[in-house]
Amino acid sequence: MSVATIPQTDPKAYAFGRRAFHRVTELIEQQTAISEVLRAIANSPHDLQPIFDAILDSATRLCRADVGSLRLSEESGLRLVAVRGDPLLVSQVWSSLPVLVEKGSILVRFATSGLPTHIPDLAALEGDHRDDYWIATVNAGYRAGLIVPLLKDNEIVGIITLGRKQVQPFTDKQIALFRDFAAQATIALESTRRERQYREMQSELAHANRVATVGQLTASIAHEIKQPIATARNNARAALNFLDESPPDVVEVREALTCIVSDADRASDVVERIGSLIKRAPPRKEVIDLNAAILEATALARSEAIKTGVTVGTQLADELPCIQCDRVQLQQVMLNLIVNAIQSMSGVEGGNRELHISTVNIESEGVCVAVRDTGHGLRPESLPRLFEPFYTTKPEGMGMGLSICRSIIEAHGGRLWATPCEPQGALFQFTIPF
Repeated sequence: MSVATIPQTDPKAYAFGRRAFHRVTELIEQQTAISEVLRAIANSPHDLQPIFDAILDSATRLCRADVGSLRLSEESGLRLVAVRGDPLLVSQVWSSLPVLVEKGSILVRFATSGLPTHIPDLAALEGDHRDDYWIATVNAGYRAGLIVPLLKDNEIVGIITLGRKQVQPFTDKQIALFRDFAAQATIALESTRRERQYREMQSELAHANRVATVGQLTASIAHEIKQPIATARNNARAALNFLDESPPDVVEVREALTCIVSDADRASDVVERIGSLIKRAPPRKEVIDLNAAILEATALARSEAIKTGVTVGTQLADELPCIQCDRVQLQQVMLNLIVNAIQSMSGVEGGNRELHISTVNIESEGVCVAVRDTGHGLRPESLPRLFEPFYTTKPEGMGMGLSICRSIIEAHGGRLWATPCEPQGALFQFTIPF
């Protein structure tokens, strides 16, 4: 890159040019550092560790430090969450320094000042500064240090410590540059932490909704499990009868035992599906057969539909491409829509109670799933608020089911909507992209 040269015949202009050049360079370095942190946030929405590492990598490079550490504030003190820099120093920090620095230590006292603390020579500290943390820091190889608290609304959320292996003080410009960077990093870090807390709350609500939905289907699920168990018992009795024959009919016994194994597998599959629905686990996307996943969810509600007098029909598209999604979350959406449809038809007097589930391939949007019922339908005034949290048309409802369903579908890149049907009933549809 070519750089304009200022003639040295004008000392003032030359000095001004050099200062301007260095200032621009510093600003570029600072913006580059923040950009790298923001890039880490974009690439790691579910994992804070790469963000911690990016903050420290940028900070150590910005101030020409040999090692940097990040601690987050908690009730009992400051917890070490990341160390970056010289590999030997990093190893010594993890092995020598305490993971949790408790209140009262020199580091916490520096942090509570709310201001950057520059220690040009750690060995020169005297008096009560020489506590256990100071000893561990010197033993880890630190000789010069810079400590900058991370503040949000004047409260300490964490602290970044930079160190050098030699007695080489940080310059005032480096300290000012780092303080500005730390302020911006704090905003990015807190935004990410809040987003993560929001996702965790969403996950907890979704889990509670799954448990509640499964609870509504207890009788249906019990029937799905009892049926293969009863069949297995009959096959076992038949096998015993074949063994009592003289000579024993080994062929029939083998066939009966094969049926018992098949029945046991069926019961096990139901239990496994229920376990996956009520288990608290992080989202996990995988390539699945959408039609198969829908049929599994429909099977869990089959007995509930029969008890309510609802006829369930399916029209699933042939050769539907596999999609990438969270199987448990998708089945949660299906169970919510199916249970809502069955409940909406429970009070219908006369006429057919029909639940129709279909899938179709829409090239522009992916796969479209439709759940249609012949219940009381949707009131026009309820349509705009149907997917709002805590809005419900049921006396005993909490108003979270459809809101959670829409969040799940939108997190998969799709959309969920509802349409009244004529002369009665409702149609719920959602799309999932390929």
